[in-house]
Amino acid sequence: MADQDTLHRRGLLFILSSPSGAGKTTISRMLLERDDAVKLSVSVTTRPPRPNEQDGKDYYFVSDAEFDRMVDEDDFYEWAHVFGHRYGTPKGAIRKALKDGQDFLFDIDWQGTQQLKQKDDQDVVTVFILPPSIAELRRRLETRASDSAEVIDSRMERAKAEISHWAEYEYVVINNDLDACYAKVSEILAAERMRRQRQTGLIPFVRELME
Repeated sequence: MADQDTLHRRGLLFILSSPSGAGKTTISRMLLERDDAVKLSVSVTTRPPRPNEQDGKDYYFVSDAEFDRMVDEDDFYEWAHVFGHRYGTPKGAIRKALKDGQDFLFDIDWQGTQQLKQKDDQDVVTVFILPPSIAELRRRLETRASDSAEVIDSRMERAKAEISHWAEYEYVVINNDLDACYAKVSEILAAERMRRQRQTGLIPFVRELME
């Protein structure tokens, strides 16, 4: 008889959202490095690549015309305008991979989260990461030393708008300590993987028990 830990399960779409600078990208990177069962969902974007970013790894960099074509052909789970550029989640082979038990990590904002939930709510798990304070959020943005004061001001305004949607998420974690925040996010992912409705191998397992 099969061990429950090896039973087949359906994959999930694990969404991490936060205002810029609150930590979702760092937490996402830690998850990908430490959890072999989750893959990053690579977004399509019309913005130019930053130094050291690789096409197909960090983003799929496309022209506005190509992005328009993908929108017209319904190739996105979700897409949105962010700071003058467009970002979208390509459907590609995600749906088939979910049936095979593959988990996908999404680093997207609340607009993308709502669109994704509308198209595939049964597979979505949403986590919002809050900064410990607005002052600390600004300090983190300034420490990056990659944006002008005007861009930082714009990011701070957008951050407040993002934070206002915290209650639309299933889980909310405050990133006061990076390791503690990562541990909580990992616990959420582990628990969601064990939800009964995702344990598709349970039905034949229980049938075998009852014979």
